Amino acid sequence: MKVIVCGAGQVGFTIAKTLAGENNQVTVIDQKPEMLRKVTETLDVAVVLGQASNPSVLEEAGARDAEMVIAVTGSDEVNMVTCQLSHMLFNIPTKIARVRAQDFLNPVWAPIFGPDRMPIDVIISPEVEVARAILRRFEVPGATEVIPLVGGLVKLIGIRCDADCPIINAPLRQLEILFPDHHNTIIAIIRNGQLIIPTSDDCLREGDDIYCVVDSTQVEMALTGFGIIEPEARRVIVLGGGIIGQGLAQQIKENYPDIWVTVIEQNRERAEIVAKSLPKCVVLAGDVLAPELLHEAGVSKSEVVIAVTNSDETNLLSALLAKRYGASRTMALLNSSNYNALTAPLGIDVVINPRSITVSNILQRIRRGRIHAIHSLQEGLGEVIEADAMETSGLVGKPLRDVQLPDGIQIGAVVRGQTVISPRGATVIEVGDRVVLFAAANSIKKAEKLFSVRCCLMPLFLIGTIP
Repeated sequence: MKVIVCGAGQVGFTIAKTLAGENNQVTVIDQKPEMLRKVTETLDVAVVLGQASNPSVLEEAGARDAEMVIAVTGSDEVNMVTCQLSHMLFNIPTKIARVRAQDFLNPVWAPIFGPDRMPIDVIISPEVEVARAILRRFEVPGATEVIPLVGGLVKLIGIRCDADCPIINAPLRQLEILFPDHHNTIIAIIRNGQLIIPTSDDCLREGDDIYCVVDSTQVEMALTGFGIIEPEARRVIVLGGGIIGQGLAQQIKENYPDIWVTVIEQNRERAEIVAKSLPKCVVLAGDVLAPELLHEAGVSKSEVVIAVTNSDETNLLSALLAKRYGASRTMALLNSSNYNALTAPLGIDVVINPRSITVSNILQRIRRGRIHAIHSLQEGLGEVIEADAMETSGLVGKPLRDVQLPDGIQIGAVVRGQTVISPRGATVIEVGDRVVLFAAANSIKKAEKLFSVRCCLMPLFLIGTIP
């Protein structure tokens, strides 16, 4: 597939890297030479220097025979105009744009998008998706990741194993013996930044990040089995009153009206705007790193503190301070992966990576076959894939013990109708079953081939709205 990626920032670079690694023909456009230099030094892709919304630049990038354009520059307007020109001048079939300004996502203005207006097939809003990703953690207290799959029948949950985990150092085969009625499958273990596809002989260790596919009705039971028992949040502090912080506080109050929400925003003018839009929240103006302000906000009595300012360093330090001053649980928004190794030792419970969330949403629109959902884990170490089992698939019609799964692939659940089936050696996948699996980065193309029927992209997909 021939793809043009507009924007060589963190998201654009990651998308280009992923697509190039899967033998797609990728061209990256950016107007900053230093950004393109990094791309050419690292990736096997073509580059074009210039503004993506310039017709001659698009033509130089090969727009006349491109199958997809992904516009993820830092400008909403450039991204939208690029898609408009890609449609009008070059008839590129699939156009994806990142749009940050919430006004464009307001349902009142939805008519501006459409094949005969602004022809964008998929609109990605990172701020909306980040707020939703954080909110999902409230559904499952204690989990580091929560992603609903198969219409909510199963969930992917992330868990960090601490010293209190009762099954540390025990072979995973004992899980089936200890919890025979649990629909809970560990599909991946991250240990010291390295991916492990678990076998029945592997043991969990303190500090491991594990990912499980769980029947949604058994999530609490699964967490208890790993020694995680956390109360529901009653007091929440949001550090940062930008688009993410404001939208997050609003969604918390809408979905959990009994939670007491406090927002701290450094810019006084912005704090006044947030206070007017959130009459049911307490909004404080001041430095999120100021101990006296954190104490005034009631940090020692808060179950959750969420740092979502526009600075990774501020988020890291403010979450650390909140933890030291008594907060039960902290979450930090980190755009860069440079600090990942510090978060666990510093006691930060959850890291939110907007780049990973955005990339997952874009990849979901790119993958081929009867694939319904894609979620990238831990900086591209692998993907959780939800797809339909087709008649032509090698997964269908025989016990899983007889299926020669490619290396790097682990099946997490089989859903037949409304029934969740934990994969065992005797499990037989039938045509039409929904399969949830994990594929390591170097096995993703093999996973696609298991569901090798092309599917069409929907005409328009708005990734959420925050009023």
